[in-house]
Amino acid sequence: MENTNPSYPNHLAWHETLELHELVASQAVVLMKLKRFIGNVNDGELRSIYDQTIKGLETNLNELLAFYPSAPSLQDQAETRNTDTAFYAGDLLVFAKTSVRNYAIAITETATPVLRETLRKQLQRAIDTHAKVFAFMYSRGLYPSYNLERLLQSDIQNASKALKMGY
Repeated sequence: MENTNPSYPNHLAWHETLELHELVASQAVVLMKLKRFIGNVNDGELRSIYDQTIKGLETNLNELLAFYPSAPSLQDQAETRNTDTAFYAGDLLVFAKTSVRNYAIAITETATPVLRETLRKQLQRAIDTHAKVFAFMYSRGLYPSYNLERLLQSDIQNASKALKMGY
């Protein structure tokens, strides 16, 4: 995406690149999962919702991937692992991250002390789960979180795989 405003750099900022990564990574995993599951959906109306969601995610990924060439320092396109283990671990990581966010929001809406304490304990378990899954992925080279170029290349590969999958 070329920038037409001369007062802005001709690349994305680091913080928006990382947010872009989060969106692409999570949507690619969900897209693959929906495409795998749609064949099991027997209710016609629900299947139609799945189909609309799949098409929407495909549109989202295509639009977001167009920004990747504008990411800072996207050069070495190192090959990353793309296995079932990476898919399952990535799905679990997205779940854990979403759980942390959901619990954090729920706690701010809680007035009952015993419920707040229960949610706090569950939030801590979600944080611990996230840490375990991240450590697992990082130790196996499945989540190169300290290498932005490899991280973005992995996103492109996963999103491309998700977009090419039939359903």
